[in-house]
Amino acid sequence: MRLVTFRDGKGTRIGALDDAGKVLDLAAADASLPRDMLALIAGGEATLAAARAAEATAPVAADAVLLAPIPRPAKNIFCVGKNYHEHAKEFASSGFDATAKEVVPEAPVVFSKPPTCVIGPGEPIPSFLDTSNSTDYEGEIAVVIGRGGRGISEADAYAHVFGYTIVNDVTARTLQHKHRQWILGKGIDGYAPMGPAIVTADAAGVPPKLSISTWVNGELRQRAPVDDLIFGIPMLIATISAAITLEPGDIIATGTPAGVGIGFSPPKFLKKGDRVKIEVPGIGVLENPVA
Repeated sequence: MRLVTFRDGKGTRIGALDDAGKVLDLAAADASLPRDMLALIAGGEATLAAARAAEATAPVAADAVLLAPIPRPAKNIFCVGKNYHEHAKEFASSGFDATAKEVVPEAPVVFSKPPTCVIGPGEPIPSFLDTSNSTDYEGEIAVVIGRGGRGISEADAYAHVFGYTIVNDVTARTLQHKHRQWILGKGIDGYAPMGPAIVTADAAGVPPKLSISTWVNGELRQRAPVDDLIFGIPMLIATISAAITLEPGDIIATGTPAGVGIGFSPPKFLKKGDRVKIEVPGIGVLENPVA
């Protein structure tokens, strides 16, 4: 099942994408369903089962505008840096990794992006907020937590996954380098496009059979399967939950493959009028223009 948050003349609520990419209005089929994605996730398996049942009879929402699946996360998005081997190498050689002591990290590099970063499919990336003109893209597969917990083991990690979505970890590289800690370079308003949907864990498989591709203006820049992660999803969940309680609706962006703008010589940073398209089969396409 692919769950979405959408808006039309009747307000904002939860829907599902059918095989043709049309938005199905779940609330029209079952008015008791939550209208908010965080509430749906918190409702657990019973609420998800009701959403699945509603999908079978839900009408198409003709004028639906897709929003980010979780338009306002309850807390910061957990992000993981340098989590594909080839990207770790390109990042270390770029000169922008001011804190690097090794090419491949010995443990997950975890940072965060505030909820104010999140925008939906089709919304412009506000690169004009980056006065250094060094805005870069990072296509990422993100985990959405279903059942919360602390001290989650790697063996139990997948039982805590609600599903998966796409996040573009947009980054102002000069700010990332200047401030050493990454949150200012990565936390600019609008620098986390998300969507178009959350594919539920059962539909994605255990472990998930997902791969990601990123294009800029039609040019393929990134492509890799989730199997290529240095630190896999179970380890990321175990590492984060060892220190911080994970809650329903929390988001973990798992890292980006090689092919980001700083990996080119000279760097290929985003500029006004560019379009970034990220695709994960099974989730869909997240595409955003650059403003």
